[in-house]
Amino acid sequence: MKKILLVVCLGFLSGCVSTVEPWERGRFTKNEMQLEPDQMGAAFKRHVYFSKEASSGGTSTAGGGCGCN
Repeated sequence: MKKILLVVCLGFLSGCVSTVEPWERGRFTKNEMQLEPDQMGAAFKRHVYFSKEASSGGTSTAGGGCGCN
């Protein structure tokens, strides 16, 4: 029983060893694979958040809570 469990565990671990081939790297550049697929929309949302919270910092935006910057 222990031998079977060992073989099964080694089989699962061998699946993590594979590498990404150069011709497969194009799949990771798709918008669906990015953390923020819409860069402009994300920047706008951050700007609105910092404007509404009357705070700045942590990004390159500056301004107050009035939203007039």
